[in-house]
Amino acid sequence: MRSVYAKILAWSLVTLFISMTLFFVISRKIEMHFGAEALFRNVQTLELQQTIQAWETGGQKGAAEFIARSNQALGWHDYVLNSQGRELSSGADRSDLAARMNGRWDQVVPTRGGLLFGSRTPDGRYMLIVDAQTSFTPWIFVLFNGLILLTVAVLCWPLAFHIGSPLRSLARIVEHFGQGDLSVRVQSQRRDEIGNLARSFDRMADRIETLLTAERRLLQDVSHELRSPLARLSFATELVATEPDRDKAIQRIRKEVSRLSTLVGSLLQMTQAEGDPAAGQRREFPLDELIADLVEDSTVETNARGCRIDYAVGRTLPLTGDPELVRRAIENVLRNAIRYSPEGGAVRVEVGTDGGAAHVRITDAGPGVPDEEITRIFDPFYRVDDSRTAATGGMGLGLAIAMRAVRLHNGSIQAKNLHPGFLVTIRIPLT
Repeated sequence: MRSVYAKILAWSLVTLFISMTLFFVISRKIEMHFGAEALFRNVQTLELQQTIQAWETGGQKGAAEFIARSNQALGWHDYVLNSQGRELSSGADRSDLAARMNGRWDQVVPTRGGLLFGSRTPDGRYMLIVDAQTSFTPWIFVLFNGLILLTVAVLCWPLAFHIGSPLRSLARIVEHFGQGDLSVRVQSQRRDEIGNLARSFDRMADRIETLLTAERRLLQDVSHELRSPLARLSFATELVATEPDRDKAIQRIRKEVSRLSTLVGSLLQMTQAEGDPAAGQRREFPLDELIADLVEDSTVETNARGCRIDYAVGRTLPLTGDPELVRRAIENVLRNAIRYSPEGGAVRVEVGTDGGAAHVRITDAGPGVPDEEITRIFDPFYRVDDSRTAATGGMGLGLAIAMRAVRLHNGSIQAKNLHPGFLVTIRIPLT
């Protein structure tokens, strides 16, 4: 029996059947000792004695008159017989009734037309047989109890459904989750143990989805983020053969190798932070110096594009957070602005504070983005121009990585067209 519905119904019916049987047996025992059966037996004994007395004093006529009054008062038919089975009131042979009692005196004997009750004197000379005509049969008892069981089954069905249905739903969701659909959730509103189980599954599913998503993003981010440092490293390696000052070229190579190592570490760190936000390393660092370092490192890209970066170092701006994640966010936006800036154009970088938050505004002179697609440029793998390849337009991960890094600092990132040009604003709370 695999269905919880059937188990609940079967258990309820068996419990009810056992309870009814015990109730019937106990009721019969109590009735036999203290109830109506003992009283009825006393009435039989009294009726038998009075019939015998009426027969002894008034003969057959006296016995007949007494029995007639008794039958009228009690609503049944009495037969008082002698030891030969003849009726005292009429002398008729009623030995068949005595035979039907089969020695079961002081007991109820069911017949096709009703019930027989028997009683006799201690010496066995006289006996009283009561023929109670009734429509009651054992099948009526079975029918009544069957109706009770049916009623219990109907009433228990909502309970079985209330318990079994969410379990089946949970089983289906677990199966879908196991097949790779990580977005399925139970979202139960129940307040009982089944609801607690469903909410525990949802929390587990959220955690697993976060970890698996972070793992996938790590692979995507590594493939995306390594492209630019590797390109700079390749360029620096070529300079070794042509640069008169080889020490400077080697120093550049070492810097790019160190940057690659730091980049891989920061990607791992961001993936870990997304899987477990409490694991991030937060400290105070100067935001203006971080941006100045980024501007210097981007000279290779700006020289290749034939553009420039306008950035004026201002006052020291301390920011609390993870400096590597903030660096990743700003660098991706800055590289994106350089990529789409026209030759001879300028990329403007502004840093300041506004309402308890630091803001970084990066503006390019490029063609911008269609207004209806601005909200989608932060989606992973989304590119405004589908014809762009990884070499021309990137893989559509840079701004997505920037948004995730900023959100880990409870900040925001927004973009808008300037006609001409494009502006991306990053806001990060100072504390």
